[in-house]
Amino acid sequence: MNNERRPQSPPQMPSTRPNGPMGVRMNKEKPKNLLRTLGRLLKYIGKSKLLVIALVCIMAFVTVSDLAGPALQGEAINTIRVDSQTGRISVDLDAMLWYLGAMGVLFFISASLALLQGIIAAKLSQNTVYMMRNDLFRKISKLPIKYTDTHKHGDIMSRMTNDVENVSNAVSQSIASLISSVLTLIGAFAMMVYYSWVMALIACVTIPLTITVTTNLAKFMRKYFVKRQKLLGQINGQVEEMVTSYKTVVSYGKERRAIEEFTATSEEFKNASIKARVWGSIMGPCMNFLGNLQYVLIAAFGGFFMLNPNSLVPNLRLGNIHSMLQYSKKFTRPVNEIANQYASILTALAGAERIFEIMDSSDEIDEGKKEMSVEDIEGNIRFENIDFAYEKDEPVLKGLDLWLKKGQKIAIVGATGSGKTTVVNLLTRFYEIDSGLITIDGVDITEIPKDTLRRSIAIVLQDTVLFSDTIRANIKYGRLDASDEEMKAAAAFAKADEFIERLPEGYDTMLAESGSNLSAGQRQLLAIARAVLADPKILILDEATSSVDTRTEMHIQQAMVNLMKNRTSLIIAHRLSTIRDADKIVVIKDGRVAEAGDHEELLAAEGEYYKLYSNQFAGIAT
Repeated sequence: MNNERRPQSPPQMPSTRPNGPMGVRMNKEKPKNLLRTLGRLLKYIGKSKLLVIALVCIMAFVTVSDLAGPALQGEAINTIRVDSQTGRISVDLDAMLWYLGAMGVLFFISASLALLQGIIAAKLSQNTVYMMRNDLFRKISKLPIKYTDTHKHGDIMSRMTNDVENVSNAVSQSIASLISSVLTLIGAFAMMVYYSWVMALIACVTIPLTITVTTNLAKFMRKYFVKRQKLLGQINGQVEEMVTSYKTVVSYGKERRAIEEFTATSEEFKNASIKARVWGSIMGPCMNFLGNLQYVLIAAFGGFFMLNPNSLVPNLRLGNIHSMLQYSKKFTRPVNEIANQYASILTALAGAERIFEIMDSSDEIDEGKKEMSVEDIEGNIRFENIDFAYEKDEPVLKGLDLWLKKGQKIAIVGATGSGKTTVVNLLTRFYEIDSGLITIDGVDITEIPKDTLRRSIAIVLQDTVLFSDTIRANIKYGRLDASDEEMKAAAAFAKADEFIERLPEGYDTMLAESGSNLSAGQRQLLAIARAVLADPKILILDEATSSVDTRTEMHIQQAMVNLMKNRTSLIIAHRLSTIRDADKIVVIKDGRVAEAGDHEELLAAEGEYYKLYSNQFAGIAT
């Protein structure tokens, strides 16, 4: 259904390669609110409350065990005493063994809990992305047709796969580390204050430097990570186009151009990835340098205070300095860990932003509140003074008027781009009219629930849509509760049973993607069988026999005549030989009804239909 002009994608970022198949340019994007994205992501994580609580408790115990280590080490060292007068060394062996034993028990418990922590973190990660993926898929199923018409399918798929996976990796790898880092930061600082508030203040000297470095580096890093994720979505879109349009690309000999365009995008992705990785890797060394600077300051001042007992820190012992040095490392380690994981966190947040972009898109509007079922619909359809444009100031329909009576067979013909398929788009409410009124049995279609409206209509498209499933399941898609007998009767009605029964597995034959293991004609026969099984009140045929050979078409025509009995049928046709027996033929030109009547009347009038008919059969006459 692509005869008319459709809305184009939003404005694109300048690029060195042309637009078109395999060459869509990347969107510009302003920086978004990281805190808002993080907050929304935390809400998803918070839905698994028990896992979060268990993880926090385990991490708290592991952190306490980790923080107790330096204190025990310091006390163990302090059991070694040197007599200042004789220089003799004495050791309180019982106390030392007790401290060493306590350290061994704590480390064993900590290691065991670390294993449990990994299991819980994995469950938390998968629960989070499970909910996100389901919400995203549910949202996609509610998006208006216009959204999928104006957004790259490969990019939408990339958000469902790559972006969700990046979030999963960050949650599983970073959430436990972040919890541990916060607890360790607080605990290490508290222990440093316990030993010496003066030494704790000295350790804080590097904090302003740390904040300055991380803030400035983050500004550079973020834009490259966002750009990398968008380019990854663009690459997926190009690959999807290449695969689905492979025959067209090959038949026109455009393989080299496709490769060049993909290479150009891939090179942009490579450059963005290198910059993202470089800036991401700079953070770690900078934090390590500041951590080592802090270590040196504490060692230097600790030595000074120990050699000068009357200073600001009296009674400072060697074991205390050792503990302070260990706590200084633990104080800077959380910052280093966050810095080292900043790249994956940014990637996850960039992906989460792209996921939330879709989630924040408006759902398809369904204001229909009238209580009516499919059985209540008879099939009297009226279009009154319809105006519609896919893009502003480029109208497709201009004051269109059309009336279809119950059980009538109406054919719509006209030149490509005249607005034939748009009539179907508006009747099914894939798009909303700009002005005018469309009614079914006198009821405005906006008052009919979309589910009821669409279940009363069966469409056989020019481009057949089949799923990677069995032939049986594809036919039953028209009515899922149909029996096998009804399904086979529909196949026979559509003349599809002959080729199906010749297949080795018959109705259980698995179809490849889009039914590519069948011929175009066979795919169309299955689509017709699906429509037969749906038993609709309104039938729409959009070039339903365009891919069928003349002999098969003759067999189908009688089946179509039977199918259209007692149904309002709307036929969009280019092949005028298929609509001669229509009750009324409507010719659309420039978005308006140019003329209407039966085949003989329109030929006699020698108007637009006569011109179309004469041009189409001129070759045969010659």
